[in-house]
Amino acid sequence: MVGIAELTDFIVEAKASTYVGDGAKLAACRPGSHDIGHQRGPWRYLDSYFGGTDFAGQEAVWHDGKPCWAMNYFGRIIRPELIDARRAGAVIKAALQTMYREKRHFLGGMEYQHAYGCYIDSSRGATEHFSGRETIFVDGEEAYELDYRGGLIVP
Repeated sequence: MVGIAELTDFIVEAKASTYVGDGAKLAACRPGSHDIGHQRGPWRYLDSYFGGTDFAGQEAVWHDGKPCWAMNYFGRIIRPELIDARRAGAVIKAALQTMYREKRHFLGGMEYQHAYGCYIDSSRGATEHFSGRETIFVDGEEAYELDYRGGLIVP
Protein backbone atom coordinates (compact mmCIF):
# COMPACT_ATOMS: atom_id res chain seq x y z
CA MET A 1 0.00 0.00 0.00
CA VAL A 2 1.10 3.52 -0.76
CA GLY A 3 1.77 5.87 2.16
CA ILE A 4 -1.09 8.18 3.18
CA ALA A 5 1.15 11.27 3.14
CA GLU A 6 2.28 10.51 -0.43
CA LEU A 7 -1.32 9.86 -1.53
CA THR A 8 -2.55 13.07 0.13
CA ASP A 9 0.22 15.09 -1.52
CA PHE A 10 -0.74 13.68 -4.93
CA ILE A 11 -4.45 14.39 -4.38
CA VAL A 12 -3.67 18.03 -3.51
CA GLU A 13 -1.36 18.32 -6.55
CA ALA A 14 -3.98 16.79 -8.86
CA LYS A 15 -6.87 18.90 -7.56
CA ALA A 16 -4.76 22.07 -7.88
CA SER A 17 -3.87 21.13 -11.49
CA THR A 18 -7.37 20.22 -12.70
CA TYR A 19 -10.57 22.06 -11.69
CA VAL A 20 -8.87 24.77 -9.65
CA GLY A 21 -6.02 25.15 -12.17
CA ASP A 22 -8.30 25.09 -15.23
CA GLY A 23 -6.60 21.89 -16.44
CA ALA A 24 -7.17 20.49 -19.89
CA LYS A 25 -10.42 18.65 -20.42
CA LEU A 26 -10.25 14.97 -21.34
CA ALA A 27 -12.50 13.01 -23.66
CA ALA A 28 -15.68 12.01 -21.83
CA CYS A 29 -15.33 8.55 -20.28
CA ARG A 30 -19.14 8.28 -20.00
CA PRO A 31 -21.86 9.79 -22.21
CA GLY A 32 -22.42 13.40 -21.10
CA SER A 33 -19.64 13.53 -18.53
CA HIS A 34 -17.09 16.34 -18.10
CA ASP A 35 -13.69 14.84 -17.37
CA ILE A 36 -10.40 16.36 -16.23
CA GLY A 37 -7.33 14.47 -15.11
CA HIS A 38 -3.74 14.57 -13.94
CA GLN A 39 -0.86 12.07 -14.08
CA ARG A 40 2.60 11.87 -12.59
CA GLY A 41 4.72 8.75 -12.63
CA PRO A 42 2.70 5.81 -11.28
CA TRP A 43 -0.14 8.13 -10.17
CA ARG A 44 -3.32 8.91 -12.12
CA TYR A 45 -6.25 11.14 -11.07
CA LEU A 46 -9.63 11.57 -12.77
CA ASP A 47 -12.48 13.94 -11.89
CA SER A 48 -15.60 13.00 -13.86
CA TYR A 49 -18.87 14.85 -13.33
CA PHE A 50 -22.29 15.56 -14.85
CA GLY A 51 -24.24 18.81 -14.88
CA GLY A 52 -23.41 22.45 -14.35
CA THR A 53 -25.40 24.54 -11.86
CA ASP A 54 -26.49 21.31 -10.15
CA PHE A 55 -23.88 18.58 -10.58
CA ALA A 56 -22.68 15.19 -9.38
CA GLY A 57 -19.33 13.54 -9.79
CA GLN A 58 -16.55 11.33 -8.63
CA GLU A 59 -12.82 11.77 -8.24
CA ALA A 60 -10.57 8.72 -8.26
CA VAL A 61 -6.86 8.01 -7.88
CA TRP A 62 -4.94 5.03 -9.25
CA HIS A 63 -1.41 3.98 -8.29
CA ASP A 64 0.36 1.61 -10.69
CA GLY A 65 -2.96 1.07 -12.47
CA LYS A 66 -4.86 0.03 -9.32
CA PRO A 67 -7.64 2.18 -7.86
CA CYS A 68 -6.68 3.28 -4.35
CA TRP A 69 -8.86 6.30 -3.43
CA ALA A 70 -12.18 7.89 -4.47
CA MET A 71 -14.53 10.70 -3.51
CA ASN A 72 -18.16 11.27 -4.57
CA TYR A 73 -19.86 14.67 -4.51
CA PHE A 74 -23.13 16.46 -5.28
CA GLY A 75 -23.42 20.24 -5.41
CA ARG A 76 -26.12 22.76 -6.28
CA ILE A 77 -27.11 26.39 -6.26
CA ILE A 78 -29.80 26.77 -3.59
CA ARG A 79 -30.54 30.47 -4.09
CA PRO A 80 -30.03 31.47 -7.75
CA GLU A 81 -31.17 35.00 -6.95
CA LEU A 82 -28.08 35.36 -4.71
CA ILE A 83 -25.39 33.56 -6.72
CA ASP A 84 -25.02 31.97 -10.14
CA ALA A 85 -22.74 29.13 -11.27
CA ARG A 86 -20.03 31.50 -12.59
CA ARG A 87 -19.76 33.41 -9.31
CA ALA A 88 -19.96 30.25 -7.19
CA GLY A 89 -17.15 28.76 -9.30
CA ALA A 90 -15.02 31.88 -8.78
CA VAL A 91 -15.49 31.67 -4.99
CA ILE A 92 -14.75 27.94 -4.88
CA LYS A 93 -11.64 28.17 -7.06
CA ALA A 94 -10.19 31.06 -5.03
CA ALA A 95 -10.89 29.29 -1.72
CA LEU A 96 -9.48 25.96 -2.87
CA GLN A 97 -6.37 27.58 -4.37
CA THR A 98 -5.73 29.09 -0.95
CA MET A 99 -6.40 25.78 0.85
CA TYR A 100 -4.08 23.79 -1.42
CA ARG A 101 -1.29 26.39 -1.38
CA GLU A 102 -1.37 27.37 2.29
CA LYS A 103 -2.64 24.28 4.08
CA ARG A 104 -1.45 21.55 1.67
CA HIS A 105 -4.59 19.51 2.31
CA PHE A 106 -7.99 19.07 0.67
CA LEU A 107 -10.39 18.51 3.57
CA GLY A 108 -12.36 21.07 5.51
CA GLY A 109 -11.36 23.48 8.20
CA MET A 110 -11.54 26.35 5.74
CA GLU A 111 -13.37 29.66 5.74
CA TYR A 112 -12.66 32.12 2.95
CA GLN A 113 -14.11 35.58 2.37
CA HIS A 114 -14.63 36.51 -1.29
CA ALA A 115 -16.37 39.47 -2.92
CA TYR A 116 -19.16 37.10 -4.06
CA GLY A 117 -19.69 35.33 -0.73
CA CYS A 118 -18.29 33.49 2.27
CA TYR A 119 -16.99 29.97 1.52
CA ILE A 120 -17.00 27.41 4.35
CA ASP A 121 -15.72 23.84 4.08
CA SER A 122 -16.13 21.56 7.08
CA SER A 123 -15.36 17.87 7.23
CA ARG A 124 -14.65 14.96 9.52
CA GLY A 125 -12.10 12.23 9.01
CA ALA A 126 -8.93 12.20 6.94
CA THR A 127 -7.71 10.93 3.58
CA GLU A 128 -8.44 7.32 4.62
CA HIS A 129 -12.18 7.96 5.19
CA PHE A 130 -14.00 11.28 5.32
CA SER A 131 -17.20 13.22 4.70
CA GLY A 132 -17.83 16.93 4.45
CA ARG A 133 -19.85 19.87 3.29
CA GLU A 134 -18.90 22.95 1.28
CA THR A 135 -21.17 26.01 1.42
CA ILE A 136 -21.25 29.57 0.16
CA PHE A 137 -23.18 32.21 2.10
CA VAL A 138 -24.24 35.44 0.43
CA ASP A 139 -25.51 38.23 2.69
CA GLY A 140 -25.84 35.70 5.52
CA GLU A 141 -27.97 33.30 3.44
CA GLU A 142 -26.82 29.86 2.31
CA ALA A 143 -26.76 30.10 -1.48
CA TYR A 144 -24.72 27.04 -2.55
CA GLU A 145 -24.06 23.60 -1.06
CA LEU A 146 -21.96 20.56 -1.86
CA ASP A 147 -21.74 17.30 0.08
CA TYR A 148 -18.81 14.93 -0.35
CA ARG A 149 -17.49 11.66 1.04
CA GLY A 150 -14.77 9.23 0.23
CA GLY A 151 -11.61 7.45 1.22
CA LEU A 152 -9.34 4.54 0.49
CA ILE A 153 -10.39 1.74 -1.81
CA VAL A 154 -9.38 -1.56 -0.21
CA PRO A 155 -9.44 -4.67 -2.41
